Amino acid sequence: MHSAHALKVDPAKPPTLLSSLEEVRAAAAQIAQSAQRMLTIHTHDLEPLVYDQPAFLAEVKRLVLGRRYAKVRVLILDPAQIHYDHNDFVGLARKLTSYIELRHAQPPYRDNPSSFIVADDCATLCRLQHSRWEGIVDLNDRGAARSFLNRFDEAWLASATDTPALQRRG
Repeated sequence: MHSAHALKVDPAKPPTLLSSLEEVRAAAAQIAQSAQRMLTIHTHDLEPLVYDQPAFLAEVKRLVLGRRYAKVRVLILDPAQIHYDHNDFVGLARKLTSYIELRHAQPPYRDNPSSFIVADDCATLCRLQHSRWEGIVDLNDRGAARSFLNRFDEAWLASATDTPALQRRG
């Protein structure tokens, strides 16, 4: 098995194609590592195999605890699939509510099959089918990042901010 940091994308080179879970994990951690202000995640179920991993969580902590105005926005398309009480990313979001916001997508936005993560307005990791590991990562494509962010922002603004599942269960 490959190390979580085996894949290193060069920002000066063209996009890198991904084909395995290990590559997606490493790319997600690298995208998070490149973030200086904002990390935007569009996911169906918080993808624990990607976002609930030590390398990724460490980069999220580094971002939000090291930068006063840093934010992580997560739009969840299929919240019924999440085990909120057994997810370290959710635990982190519960502790850092000022920095990490999770929203459940409203029905018109839940049908999008893709999964993506954007750092600031530059670095992207996109999988057209969230159920597959094939994807593309690019650390320096402002046009693609802007396109993903525009799509995300529309769904984000239309989505409810009340996410009761994030409250600790007794």
